[in-house]
Amino acid sequence: MTTAKAYIKGSAFPPLSEGTLRLYSMRLCPFAQRVRLVLAHKQINYETININLKEKPEWFLERNPSGSVPVLEKDGKIVYESVIVCQYLDDVYPQNRLTPSDPYQRAQDAILLDYYSNKYIPNFYKILRDQKDEEAKDTFKKAVQKLDEELKARGKYFGGSQVAMIDFLIWPWIERFSLVAAVFPEVVLSKSNFPRLFAWKQNMMSLPAVKGIAFDAEFHQMFFQKWLEGSAEAYDVGLEE
Repeated sequence: MTTAKAYIKGSAFPPLSEGTLRLYSMRLCPFAQRVRLVLAHKQINYETININLKEKPEWFLERNPSGSVPVLEKDGKIVYESVIVCQYLDDVYPQNRLTPSDPYQRAQDAILLDYYSNKYIPNFYKILRDQKDEEAKDTFKKAVQKLDEELKARGKYFGGSQVAMIDFLIWPWIERFSLVAAVFPEVVLSKSNFPRLFAWKQNMMSLPAVKGIAFDAEFHQMFFQKWLEGSAEAYDVGLEE
């Protein structure tokens, strides 16, 4: 069973069958997208329950008191927080392994992810909220340059010659890159501006896992506009009858 429209406060809990892997998600959440990418890459069968993050069902908060997605549930076992869920899936479903076997490479990927999580992601949102935040713009641009420079040593992907977990953890905000570039033209992702990151984006867009769950720039813009307005309608954008 898969739902499209989001469950809201007061909704009845959708029964969960024994042995079924369920993902509590939100259609346009980049953190949940990380998990959906891993699920798609590994070709794992699962069902999706979308959550309205403005008006969360009570039974969802019982599963994750912080109220954030993604949350994974199967046979009474619950795991949440995107990086933790992705690593859990890679351990439980070892096919198409994404985590490097080399401890040093795992450490390097963790260092890059920590930088990305602290410098790129928060400033991505700061710029969307306030286009005049020059400090956020400066830090964001440096983060984009850092990603481009990293690929010089890493290769086709951040994982090297093959896509790895670090690529899927970074990807969702690159898919949404045009939202920031539209208000901050200095960081437009082009072959001349950030050649290695631009090439990486093209490589990622050719992957079945990425193509299978991607939304286009117009759709992301529709969501973010409603999200910035604080509208509960954001979570069902595009599903209006």
